[in-house]
Amino acid sequence: METPVQDRVVLQMTDLPEQVAATLREAFDVLRYPSAPQEQTRFLQVHGGKIKGVAGTGKSAVTKAVLEALPNLEIISVTSAGLDGIDVAAAEARGIKIANTSTILANEVADLALWLLVSVARNLVPADSFVRAGHWLKGNYPLGRSVAGMKVGILGLGHIGKAIACRLGVMGASIAYSGRQQQAGVAFPYFKTADELAAWSDCLVVSCPGNEETRHLVGQAVLNALGPSGIVVNISRGTVIDEDALVAALSDGMIFGAGLDVFAHEPEVPAGLLQSDRSTLLPHIGSATHETRARMGQGMVDALLKHFR
Repeated sequence: METPVQDRVVLQMTDLPEQVAATLREAFDVLRYPSAPQEQTRFLQVHGGKIKGVAGTGKSAVTKAVLEALPNLEIISVTSAGLDGIDVAAAEARGIKIANTSTILANEVADLALWLLVSVARNLVPADSFVRAGHWLKGNYPLGRSVAGMKVGILGLGHIGKAIACRLGVMGASIAYSGRQQQAGVAFPYFKTADELAAWSDCLVVSCPGNEETRHLVGQAVLNALGPSGIVVNISRGTVIDEDALVAALSDGMIFGAGLDVFAHEPEVPAGLLQSDRSTLLPHIGSATHETRARMGQGMVDALLKHFR
């Protein structure tokens, strides 16, 4: 059992798996943020000054107003790769460290991205229905497409993007990427814009952060550039893709298909995507295994311990 870190009060922003919450309580003096909005202001007025760390998920609402109520905050640690709910600019302006678990979940999410690509390229979900409905007795299933030799553009070559590239390279795909800037030591071709990357690609894999800068980055222009044989896979955040444009592209045959694990307004999914036979849809399960979620929770706690010791 960890010896609690003296005078290090941690604010638990949201529900956590019980084992993770217990580990956090063993190591720190933990305060639980009220879930009721009407209680939050009073809570911050009473406790804000003594809070040194925040524990939560990337969707925890660590807004500018919350940060202002935490004058002694040193670190925000989350059990996710995304930082959707956190005002990153306001935190960085104060020198507050932000720790996520992108390195821990990268392999799990990359596995799912690869499955989505293969699923769409080989029409695996309809193939399952084909067998169950007895259609195989009447004839063979239509041919799919090979990943080997495919040109795959990765939009966002962070920890997850690199893990995806590693897997695709083994399968014989060609890789290129786009991001805010070209990365030193990366041999893959670099494209400055998503449009240019899509025009080169047979498949576009979205693995960049979801924020205002990337909102609807993949819109009609990018989908047009990807073309009628193109596939788009998204394991990042639903907001990166303009879902209206994607529905239209699938409906009109502007692209071949889409494999999606994330959506803009989860758990709501646009009707056009639900109705499309060109889409494979998953309920945001990129990191959703017992083993990885346990490592993510421990990683969040470890980042806090490392900071304070």
